[in-house]
Amino acid sequence: MTRQSAFRDGLLDPSSPVPDGLEGTGHTPAGKRYDVYRNNVTHSLAAALQTAFPLVRKILGTQSFDSLAPIYVRAYPPTSPLMMHYGSEFPQFIGQLPQLAKLGYLPDCARLDLAMRSSYHAADAPAFDLGAFQQLSPDTMMEQTFTPAPATRILRSAWPLFDIWRFNMVDGAAKPEMRAQDVMITRPEFDPVPRLLPVGAADWLDHLDQGKTLSDALDATQAAFSDFDLATALTTAFTSGAFCAKTKASDAKIA
Repeated sequence: MTRQSAFRDGLLDPSSPVPDGLEGTGHTPAGKRYDVYRNNVTHSLAAALQTAFPLVRKILGTQSFDSLAPIYVRAYPPTSPLMMHYGSEFPQFIGQLPQLAKLGYLPDCARLDLAMRSSYHAADAPAFDLGAFQQLSPDTMMEQTFTPAPATRILRSAWPLFDIWRFNMVDGAAKPEMRAQDVMITRPEFDPVPRLLPVGAADWLDHLDQGKTLSDALDATQAAFSDFDLATALTTAFTSGAFCAKTKASDAKIA
């Protein structure tokens, strides 16, 4: 093991000895200084997780979350210097913990936290011209294609994910009912906003993301969801800023 790798690996393992030959100022042993630095690194990464996963932290409670954070930090060291990307394995991590097995919805909550952060950091894009779209004839409307805005994120869940988010993050919200919910996250202004999607809308948005026309996306969605309501889905998408003006590429994430 090289000195560099020993220095790096020891930072996240408090049981590791101080790397051989590591010295501080004046050629004195760097044992205590290294321990302080090691503690600061772990603390900084744990603090990044606290910021990145507010919903999970609210559900677990501060003490329980903060006790899990150093375990994750040591198991999943960062692979990028950009802390906005740290924590991508956190949903999988908490889903494998026996002590959290009763909270089956928690990994999806972590995915929602990740999607909110990803939406926040997504690129800006020109707004969709709703006025021009409304001037089209009905037949021409149905032949249009749509580009999801770069900040648009879609999460499918077997849990009442939107209601869980609202119950924990919005004062006075009702207790969640046990029903599957799909969530769309958009960034109409500065901050991402989660919205409950109507039945079938996640599939419909996926078809549009694949380049299907509005007509073809409707047919494909109704084949799987006979009660899909196009008017409701369009209203949800238009009022939330889910689409943008057509560009050559989009980094929208339709899961």
